[in-house]
Amino acid sequence: MKELFEQIKSLNILVIGDVMLDRYIMGEVSRISPEAPVPVLAVQEERSVAGGAANVALNLRSLGASVEAIGWFGDDDQGDQLIKMLGVANVEVDSSFRFSSAPTISKSRVTASNQQICRVDREARACDYHPALEDIGSVITEKIKKADAVIISDYGKGFITNELLELVKVHAKFTSIDPKPSRLLEYAKPNLLTPNRLEALELAGLSREIREPFPQGEVVTRIFERFAPQMLAITLGAEGMLLAQNGVIECIIPTAAREVFDVSGAGDTVIASLTMALSSGQSFARAAEFANLAAGVVVGKVGTATASPQEILALL
Repeated sequence: MKELFEQIKSLNILVIGDVMLDRYIMGEVSRISPEAPVPVLAVQEERSVAGGAANVALNLRSLGASVEAIGWFGDDDQGDQLIKMLGVANVEVDSSFRFSSAPTISKSRVTASNQQICRVDREARACDYHPALEDIGSVITEKIKKADAVIISDYGKGFITNELLELVKVHAKFTSIDPKPSRLLEYAKPNLLTPNRLEALELAGLSREIREPFPQGEVVTRIFERFAPQMLAITLGAEGMLLAQNGVIECIIPTAAREVFDVSGAGDTVIASLTMALSSGQSFARAAEFANLAAGVVVGKVGTATASPQEILALL
C-alpha cells in the first residue's frame, strides 16, 4: 500500500465537471418561530467546503496526485472562495475558467442535531453552465493531452456536454466517468464508469423504484450493451461495491466502513481513488480494494470530506 502512495505522487490528474461550494450551517432548535410555523435555529457553527467535482479534485490531492480542476467558477464571492480552498490544497485552477454569466453553484445545508432542516441552492439553469468550446476548447484539449487520466464528474448542472465528452474521448489516455443518467449524455466507452445503485438502474433503463433484490445481472448486461465501459464499479452503499469487466460480474467487495455518519461525497472518493490506483498499474480488484478503504474513511466523517494516506493505512 505504501508503494502505491508513492506511485500516486507521480500522477497528473485532470478533473472536469460541476464544481460547487457546499456550505453547512449547524446549530440547535429549541423553539418555533412566532412569525411562521418553522423552527428557529440557534447557529453554533458555519463552514464551507468544496463540493461536486471540486471535492473529487481535493480527494485526488489529499492522496498525493497533482491535480487541476476545470469547471464553472463564477466571477463572484463564491467562486473566489472555492478557488481559494482549492489553492490552499495545491489544486490548480486556470483563470480561463472564470465566468460572469452565471453564478458559482452553491448549496447551503441547514442542520440541527445532525438532521438536515433544509437546503438552499444558488444556481442558474443547466444550459447557462454549458462551456463555449469555440472559445476554450483548445485550452481544454491541451490539458487533456497532458494528463495521465481525466475524471468526468457530472452532477447534472450543465458543464458536461456531449461535445466536451467527445474531446475527452479523443484525447484522454484514461477516462473515468461518474455519470448523471437523467441528462442522457453519450457516456459511451470510458475506461471506468462509477454509478451508484440508483444511477446504475437508470443507466440500465430500469426504474429507480426497484428495491430488493438489486437485479445485478440485468443491470450489468444492459450497461455494457449501452455504454461499453472497460470497467464498471457500482457503489451499493452498505452492501459494498460491485465490479464488472467485459459485461461479466467479477465480485462484490464488502464495505470497509467501521462507522457511517454521512455518505455525501463518498462517490467522489471512489472515482478519485479508483482512477489513481488504475493509472498506477493496479489491477481492477486491487484498485477497488483501495477505493473501498478510502470511502470507508470518508463516510465516517460528517459532510463532504477526503481521506489521507495515514487514515487509509490506519483503517487497513
